Amino acid sequence: MKNKNNDISQEMLEAIERYINGTMDLKERKDFDDYLKIDSDFRIQVEEIKTILSGIETQALKEELNVFHQDIENQQNKKDNYKKIQFLKLSKWVAAAAVVIAMVSIWFFSSSPSQKLYAKYFTPDPGLPTTMSSTNNFDFYDAMVSYKHGDYKKAIEKWTVLLETKPQNDTLNYFIGMAHMNSKDVNRAIPFLERTVQSQDSFPLINEANHYLGLAYLKEGNIELAKKHFKLSKTDSSKKIILELTD
Repeated sequence: MKNKNNDISQEMLEAIERYINGTMDLKERKDFDDYLKIDSDFRIQVEEIKTILSGIETQALKEELNVFHQDIENQQNKKDNYKKIQFLKLSKWVAAAAVVIAMVSIWFFSSSPSQKLYAKYFTPDPGLPTTMSSTNNFDFYDAMVSYKHGDYKKAIEKWTVLLETKPQNDTLNYFIGMAHMNSKDVNRAIPFLERTVQSQDSFPLINEANHYLGLAYLKEGNIELAKKHFKLSKTDSSKKIILELTD
């Protein structure tokens, strides 16, 4: 598999800048915050970029003020002063971009190809609609509410109680596995997803189960098992991952 890029994308740089500057709209900021909650590596990356940009901006401002005061003392031409300050501002942002790109390049090369693919394609399963239409399923949907609010620990606790009486229930095993994956606990997710895919085609979410199980093995570095489950999944994302794994 070959590396496609060793720099952060322009789109991601602009998104991080909007987030740091507080110029995101409400929906984009919510999506960004949700991703920060589930991906600790990305959260650390954003904080490091924020720190670096803050330090560069502070240093550039000091240099800018020093040059400005020196020009005031030595020159009376305001037009020349303005041009020099504008040049310093441009240099500041060029330097900031260079540092960010360098930092992201280090992060890119320090991660394995399988980890990069996992980060690229993993998105949490949104869960089922919580209509509470059946009183017999109240406990299941009560746990689903916790899941959809990101309280995966509570959801796992509630579903585990139900699993004690229905250990082979595909839906319970699937969502307990997903709750573990969303909590960055891939090792604990795998056994639940493995039990789910044993249902073959009888489970409505069998393609999704194989896709996420493939991602779990991909993150663990087990490429052969990852390929096996991606091939069993009929999702577009799984097909794209297989192509990238064979490049």
